[in-house]
Amino acid sequence: MASAVSPAAAAVLRRMKPFATTTPYFCPFYCRALFHSYMPLRKRSRQIKLCSSLSATTPSGETCKSEPLQQENGFKIRDFRKKVRIAGIKGGPDQISDRLGEVVVVTGWVRTFRVQSSVTFIEVNDGSCLSNMQCVMSPDAEGYDQVENGLISTGASVWVQGSIVSSQGSKQKVELKVEKLVLVGKSDSSYPIQKKRVSREFLRTKAHLRPRTNTFGAVSRVRNALAYATHKFFQENGFVWVSSPIITASDCEGAGEQFCVTTLVPSSKETFDSPISTIPVTENGLIDWSQDFFGKPAFLTVSGQLNAETYASAFTDVYTFGPTFRAENSNTSRHLAEFWMIEPELAFADLEDDMACATAYLQYVVKYILDNCNEDMEFFDTWIEKGIISRLRDVAEKSVVQLTYTDAIELLLKANKKFEFPVTWGCDLQSEHERYITEEAFKGCPVIVRDYPKAIKAFYMRQNDDGKTVAAMDMLVPRVGELIGGSQREERLDLLEQRLDELKLNKESYWWYLDLRRYGSVPHAGFGLGFERLVQFATGIDNIRDAIPFPRSPGSADF
Repeated sequence: MASAVSPAAAAVLRRMKPFATTTPYFCPFYCRALFHSYMPLRKRSRQIKLCSSLSATTPSGETCKSEPLQQENGFKIRDFRKKVRIAGIKGGPDQISDRLGEVVVVTGWVRTFRVQSSVTFIEVNDGSCLSNMQCVMSPDAEGYDQVENGLISTGASVWVQGSIVSSQGSKQKVELKVEKLVLVGKSDSSYPIQKKRVSREFLRTKAHLRPRTNTFGAVSRVRNALAYATHKFFQENGFVWVSSPIITASDCEGAGEQFCVTTLVPSSKETFDSPISTIPVTENGLIDWSQDFFGKPAFLTVSGQLNAETYASAFTDVYTFGPTFRAENSNTSRHLAEFWMIEPELAFADLEDDMACATAYLQYVVKYILDNCNEDMEFFDTWIEKGIISRLRDVAEKSVVQLTYTDAIELLLKANKKFEFPVTWGCDLQSEHERYITEEAFKGCPVIVRDYPKAIKAFYMRQNDDGKTVAAMDMLVPRVGELIGGSQREERLDLLEQRLDELKLNKESYWWYLDLRRYGSVPHAGFGLGFERLVQFATGIDNIRDAIPFPRSPGSADF
């Protein structure tokens, strides 16, 4: 049951009843004015007027019919309605709108504006698409005084009502003939993103504002589409999504490059002023982890794979999709300290099944963005990487080539090219090797290299019968190199324990992982895909720090 309205709020409501009867919906501005009972009425009137303007029309531009707000025991919650966005008004990349003549409301942020003697052009963007809505305003339109007073500027947020008409200009097919303009939030003159082009390095220092630029707006929409397509692919194929933990006591990769999670260092304001002597130690002078929050060392996860394997042992096919962390001190355009991973696990499956799943997944998500992100992909093809659409179409349509690691080494040794990193059997393939294989040797086809040397791969990969290699695979794609890495997992308990001993990993930390081999073990396989690398691959963005909203790297954890 809704709680009763307080006497103070009821008194304000009585005073404001004339506004309530003409405004069928609450909006944030209106509610704030409603319950600020001690705000002078003169100050409140401007907020109320604004909210009447914002709420007096439906998203399609029709005037709302009055309906009661107050019920016997409280207030009615209005129905949620999907906003009409600029992308919907324009009718997609071809801008063939079926809304000509309609009165609509557009909300968004001013990208640019120019004032002429008889007309003002305001470009508004709401993030739904790359192109702006050109709003054409004459001096007799309601709210034009805000233009005259200099309140409308780049970066300001606005509410605009008007009718959709055919555009007289060549850059767009439709535009908004403004009937009413309301300034929602003004923008200070120090707004750093003006019409002039700025570098991506500069925009990384303004990560809170860079989504308002064309490049980062397009990257964000494609990233969103790839995430949606990822869930869609796995859900349509019967996979169960598993939320893997962020805090773990085990190291999936065995590399030791993990961030430690501890409460032994005081938190909050005390952190910067606490002496090292406050950390508890044992009699031997070592850190006393028994006094830590978890009673032992804990870390941010580098992978959700091991946890996904546990659920694959019950649900057959599962996947994780979440943040992972790597404390690798690499300050390059290819590394992030925080990134997202997609990690499916398939039970009753071998390496062949794993490669088939990886191929189907990649081709599915690439086709999805080509079909659903036309305007953004054309932007990337024009301004970021010439020919990216053709490159992606090749990946989506061409057959994937597979060859063994041994064959790949022979191919590289015969290449008429000098590599920075020498090629020998047993070496870990570098990006230059991977890109040569997929871009030059196989002319842009995705390539899967399989059966890698055991010595350069993780402990959980299934050993092949030759004793030297494991059932591992990497999918290589043009421009990126390795995009997907996977393997058949070692399901034999004795060989897995032997491998942990060889690498001097503590078996006690993996007791639960070993249990999976004791209780109904099955052949199973999976792969991992760094989501930001996929975004890079799909957009042509050079630096991985531009493929994630708020990049984390050595020396950088702002925002």
